[in-house]
Amino acid sequence: MKELLHQHISNHVTIPEEERDRFCNLFKHQLVKRKRFLLQAGETCKFEGFVIKGLFRVYHVDQNGFENILYFAIENWWITDIDSFTNNTPSQLYIEALEDSEVLLISKKDKEFAYINLPQIEKLFRIMTQKTHVALQRRMIDNLSKTADQRYLDFIKKYPQLQQRLTNLQIAAYLGISHEFLSKIRKKIVTGS
Repeated sequence: MKELLHQHISNHVTIPEEERDRFCNLFKHQLVKRKRFLLQAGETCKFEGFVIKGLFRVYHVDQNGFENILYFAIENWWITDIDSFTNNTPSQLYIEALEDSEVLLISKKDKEFAYINLPQIEKLFRIMTQKTHVALQRRMIDNLSKTADQRYLDFIKKYPQLQQRLTNLQIAAYLGISHEFLSKIRKKIVTGS
């Protein structure tokens, strides 16, 4: 069950097997059924999660009731509300399983323990944080400078494994467009007009 996490760690940092196992043993395994929440707005996020099976969406509901998807998380991806987790404040996000899923969760206390006692783990999270910042910066630039058509084409090119697992409504919410507008984009791509 933790083999995927072992591999993920090894892909980012060199760490003695004993330390890697010690870190992995800090995680708790949790099954999350489809349409169930790992976190809801108003709760304080007490975990960072590593997805070992399934698919999650992390989203915010705005004042008009519209869902804005920040990101999806599939196998080998991390999920959390970093603001709530770091600052111990109520979350503004929902984390929902879109498929029957399995996740490994680590608490803030156990993560801090790992930082102090397993120096390579702090390096691992620094690397992951940098990669996350790069991805968020690129997404912000794309949202400001690219058309919805371009963003959709980029999405299906960058995440081909996700397109088949999501509904058009979910993809539209991620792209920040209406379901109807996404249908027009897809039709235009298919017909070439």
